[in-house]
Amino acid sequence: QVQPVESGGGLVQAGGSLRLSCANSGRTLSNAAMGWFRQAPGKEREFVAAISSSGDNTDYADSVKGRFAISRDNGRNTVYLQMNSLKPEDTAVYYCAVRAWRTTATVPNEYHYWGQGTQVTVSL
Repeated sequence: QVQPVESGGGLVQAGGSLRLSCANSGRTLSNAAMGWFRQAPGKEREFVAAISSSGDNTDYADSVKGRFAISRDNGRNTVYLQMNSLKPEDTAVYYCAVRAWRTTATVPNEYHYWGQGTQVTVSL
């Protein structure tokens, strides 16, 4: 069973930080690359960050490089997204995604399982 569940979203002021978590209580995800995507109202879902199954390789969207960090704890079956220096334009629903391959990808249709999303709102 693969059903990722996100947590950690909320309301934060610009310049603040949040840490999102994505956990799967069923099958282990240690052989799966994981990704974070986001979708703002009226916009398409966009790539944020991804991490390989081993955690050795990561990818980031240019808009979040240097501010966000993706990591994983395979022992806890959990992936994290640490978000620092948040901006109002980071406001969106953030989705965790599971890829049935070990390597990362940056497009949504390369991922096979999705969480329900968690809202992140950054105020001025």
